[in-house]
Amino acid sequence: MSEMSMNRAERLQIILTAEELAALDDWRFAHRMPTRAAAIRELMKRGMAVHLEGDGASRVGRRSRDVRLVERRPIGGNGARADGAG
Repeated sequence: MSEMSMNRAERLQIILTAEELAALDDWRFAHRMPTRAAAIRELMKRGMAVHLEGDGASRVGRRSRDVRLVERRPIGGNGARADGAG
């Protein structure tokens, strides 16, 4: 085992929508990341750096449901999604 993997004592499982997973994979391949886990770690590192550099106080109290990896499409007048799905 590599030294890096030996330092990771916790395992984290997350559930993503198909859209979130597609966005993650697109980002991963565009940035030539070897695995989804590596891509998630890099995105977390970047997100935390922005949070610490920016005005972190304005983000206090936000809930995870208020932050999205992909934007939701508006729903049309007949209840169908604008993109034709669902």
